[in-house]
Amino acid sequence: MERTLAIIKPDAVATRQVGAILQRIELAGFTLRGIRLVNLSRHDAEGFYAVHRTKPFFDSLVTFMSSGPAVVLVLEAADAIGKWRKLMGATDPAKAEAGSIRRDFGSSIEHNATHGSDAVDTAVFEVDYFFSDLECGDSVEG
Repeated sequence: MERTLAIIKPDAVATRQVGAILQRIELAGFTLRGIRLVNLSRHDAEGFYAVHRTKPFFDSLVTFMSSGPAVVLVLEAADAIGKWRKLMGATDPAKAEAGSIRRDFGSSIEHNATHGSDAVDTAVFEVDYFFSDLECGDSVEG
């Protein structure tokens, strides 16, 4: 089994789409291993998206991600990263497949409702950024 981080971004939280997105996640067969409502500070968002610091969209992305509450999740499934990225759809909602989350709930490249890890090493960093082993069911009773 593989794990990935998913984020329901502030735009989808503000438009009350969390329940609909969670339902799609469950119907797609993911096991939910962690979930939390967060309010990222600018500093938190800068740390999370540090890999994009030199890109032209970094400032607007950090501003957006710290603009309101978001829901962070740890999803588990066989090929969780690929499966979640397919369910989300293309970054640009206008180019995303019909029925994908971003097509149905996103409004622009930046306000595209969801985030997902793009590789195993990224998923490890991203999951660890928000969750402890205890929160994801990895603790060992002693």
